[in-house]
Order: sequence, then C-alpha cells, then structure tokens
Amino acid sequence: MAEVADAFTLYLRMIAQSVRAQLQYRVSFLLMAFGTFVASGVEAIGIWALFERFGQLGEWRLAQVAFLYGLVNAAFATCEALGRGFDVFGREFVRTGAFDRLLLRPRSTVLQLAGHELQLHRIGRLLQGLLVLGWAIWVLDIDWQAWRVALLIAAFLSAVAFFYALFMIQATLAFWTTESLELMNTLTYGGTETAQYPLAIYRPWFRRFFTYVVPLGCISYLPAIAIFGIDDPLGTGRAFQIAAPLAGFVFLALAFGFWRFGVRRYTSTGS
Repeated sequence: MAEVADAFTLYLRMIAQSVRAQLQYRVSFLLMAFGTFVASGVEAIGIWALFERFGQLGEWRLAQVAFLYGLVNAAFATCEALGRGFDVFGREFVRTGAFDRLLLRPRSTVLQLAGHELQLHRIGRLLQGLLVLGWAIWVLDIDWQAWRVALLIAAFLSAVAFFYALFMIQATLAFWTTESLELMNTLTYGGTETAQYPLAIYRPWFRRFFTYVVPLGCISYLPAIAIFGIDDPLGTGRAFQIAAPLAGFVFLALAFGFWRFGVRRYTSTGS
C-alpha cells in the first residue's frame, strides 16, 4: 500500500512539473486551449446541422446524440491530456532509444510514461464536451436517481480507461513496428467519431465487433440507453446495460498485460 501511495505522489509531482512548464507561456496555452475548443466545436455544429436537416436519426433526437457526443468527447479529451506519453511512444522513445533510460530507472515504465506530460491545452476540448453534455442533460427529461448519476460517472471513467487502453496498445505495437500503426488511429480518433452516434445505426457485424471485441459501445451507447430509460433496439437488457461500463476497465487491464508482454520482448536500439 505504501508503494502505491509513493508512486501516486511521484505521479502528481511529475504532472505538477508539466503544468508549471506549460504555464510559463500562458498566452500560448490559452490560444491552444481555445483552438481545441473551436476545432471540436465544429464537430458539434456538424451534428446540429444533420438534425436540423433531417429532424431525427431513426428514433434518436438531437439531445440524445448530443449526450453521447459530450460524454465521449469529454472522456477522450481527458485521455488525450493524460496519455501523451503512450501516444508519442514509438516516435519519441523507441526510435530514439530513450526507452532504455526508462528501463534503467527504479520505477514502473507505465508510471514514467503516464507522467511524461499532461497536455493542459486539452482542457478546451474537455470544456466543449462538458458544455454539450450539460445542454443535453438539461434538455432531456431524465429522472436523475442516484443510480443514474453513478452510472454516468462510471461510464465517463470507463470511457477514459478504454481510450487510455487504446493508446497503451498503440504504444506496445511500436516494440515490433517502431512506428505507431495508422490502424490504431481508426480505433482511437476514429472511435470517438463512431461512439458519438447510437450503435443501433451500424451494421450487425460492426455492432458486434465494437461491443464484444473492442467494447466501444459499452462505454457510451449501452449506459446511455439505461440512463434514458428507453428500450434498446438491439434487445439488450437493463442489467447488461448497467454493467457495460465494466468492459472499459477490463479492456485497460488487458492492455496493461499486453504492455508487459511487449516490454519483456523489447530489444534496445544499441545507441
């Protein structure tokens, strides 16, 4: 227990150092944060334009899709801010041989990469996602009982864990490919686009893949169905919908195991 507390304290110190360094250039930070806010806002405007033109997406209204959009984007922004070390791992650590230094230090490689950098300017995207989510909650007629609040928090944390796992898997693949595979970008950045819309609109094979293999639907669509209190067109039961966020944490545990497997098979650049 003491080791965990010590590691967490070190992590907070690394994050604090990163924040202080970025705040040395406050104008640059504010401009970058504003840029991420505006860039992600364009996506929200695109969704609004879609519903303005067609009214509904099947049985889904704008506020319901906005709920999915806000949840997913807020979670992804959090993951982007926290997972920078894994996102740039292939380029900045494997190709340059810098990962060798991490292995020589008496600390976990996961801890060192997690504390590599906190991308503070991602707060722009986070705020934009939270604003859209807040608007959706305000518009939707939801009976916010305690279990629904708990499920929303669990879904958010699960989504952060899920996207962090994808960054970790991407980093692990760099042990064999040196460069991060573009295929992973379809699951990370492309995954946010997919999860912004209800899973029911996609083809059956696509839905099965993103529910049971890469549990994207478990972090947004399924808990949202339970929170809305509506029947799932795909036929899932309420208990399954409420338990669905657990998949994000299981996926992160599997990604951690894959990372350890990759580290054991890492060969130095020799430089």
